[in-house]
Amino acid sequence: MSEQTFEQMLNESFKTIHTGEVVEGTVIDVKPDEIILNIGYKADGVLTKNEYSNDNSIDLTTAVKVGDKMDVKVLKTNDADGQVVLSYKRLALDRGNKRIEEAFNNKEVLTAKVVQVLEGGLTVIVDEVRIFIPASLVSDGYEKDLTKYQDQEIQFVVTEYNPKRRRYIGNRRMLVTAEKAEAAKKLFDTIQAGDVVEGVVKNVTDFGAFIDLGGADGLLHISEMSWGRVESPKKVFKIGDTVKVLVKSIDGSKIALSRKFDDENPWKDATSKYAVGNIVKGKVARMTDFGAFVELEPGIDALLHVSQIAKEHIEKPADVLKVGQEVEAKIVDFNEDDKKISLSIKAMFAPEKEEEPAAAEEEGDVVSVDIDKVIAEQAAEDENA
Repeated sequence: MSEQTFEQMLNESFKTIHTGEVVEGTVIDVKPDEIILNIGYKADGVLTKNEYSNDNSIDLTTAVKVGDKMDVKVLKTNDADGQVVLSYKRLALDRGNKRIEEAFNNKEVLTAKVVQVLEGGLTVIVDEVRIFIPASLVSDGYEKDLTKYQDQEIQFVVTEYNPKRRRYIGNRRMLVTAEKAEAAKKLFDTIQAGDVVEGVVKNVTDFGAFIDLGGADGLLHISEMSWGRVESPKKVFKIGDTVKVLVKSIDGSKIALSRKFDDENPWKDATSKYAVGNIVKGKVARMTDFGAFVELEPGIDALLHVSQIAKEHIEKPADVLKVGQEVEAKIVDFNEDDKKISLSIKAMFAPEKEEEPAAAEEEGDVVSVDIDKVIAEQAAEDENA
């Protein structure tokens, strides 16, 4: 019987390993891109970054440390450098497949970090299993920019499980839809017309703003944004603003909102402020052929009829006035019920002594103006023209 060489005896002292086998190793060195393990074999095992995890952003030097023990799968027993090639992620993948299968069967809600944002959706990793969430299943509405989800933890359910084709599809939209439905039910159970609530501006259009009330959106129409005149909602609100609004009405799932709060109603103290005979100042807000509308304060406009602009006759208001011009005039008519006020500049120059009625009519010194009648007559003239 021949004597064994030292090398033969040394080799026999090491265990035998095979490709595909799972072995335990001890970390003896860690580099940013690879881990060296002692697996009790005649050669050390090499675990590269690509075989450690599917998450390319991971830093191996922070993931493991010298002395750590870990189970790994043998991919090759003797590579070109005489080393054993190992994989941690494939072993984890085998376990992960079972984990995902259980979650799929039980409709379990999973939580994972988004590791990649693609044009068509998001990629997350659960126990080394890559799960794709299509853009159409990310939210309950179209999302143009998905980059905001990068590195964010999101919840989803697995709706397609096909390990043979390595096809794993996640669905976040189901959870978002269910969560919003629950929030909407809670909202409609608690709010009613007349409530003052806070919301966040979700979208702004030319005709109004949509306010997220925390479960449902309400429409704040441009006509309800202020007691005064609003030229453009986009000049008043921007997406993300927090606003206090009044629930004007609820019709099924439609919520109408307003910012015309009663305590801010400019007509509340108008009776004394704009009594007949008072001299007031305002700015010309807009003009028509029959007169100019003067804003006395936000929410209160008064008509300055063309016949009351000057002592002398003028054809149309634009001949002597312009929008934005400040004017001083006398209140000659106040109708609180219809919220109408008539002004006269001409009356400020009227003589102190009272003129004879016939003369006053001839001169056109009628200081009380029926606005509705004037507008109707103007419309009739335009129609017959």
